Amino acid sequence: MTSRTEVLRYLSRLDYPAAKDAVVRQAEREGAPPDVLRALRALPPVDYANDAEVARSAAVDPAPEVGPAPRAQQARDKRRQRVAQHLRGI
Repeated sequence: MTSRTEVLRYLSRLDYPAAKDAVVRQAEREGAPPDVLRALRALPPVDYANDAEVARSAAVDPAPEVGPAPRAQQARDKRRQRVAQHLRGI
């Protein structure tokens, strides 16, 4: 999975608003690696107003600095389970 920074690196010259096809074509022209292109091809087919919208819609790694071992440890740690605010009293 790619990161937000990696995705946006290949879209710096893109003129917005831009359709999904234009976003993918720009990344291809810039020589984006396969994982970036895969994330961009999975975007919903809408017009994007800016790069922030593209980054929010793309399947990117939310914390690329955290490796697989710490993520697995966090998933196993029952003390850190998140509960929605409205369910806390139940």
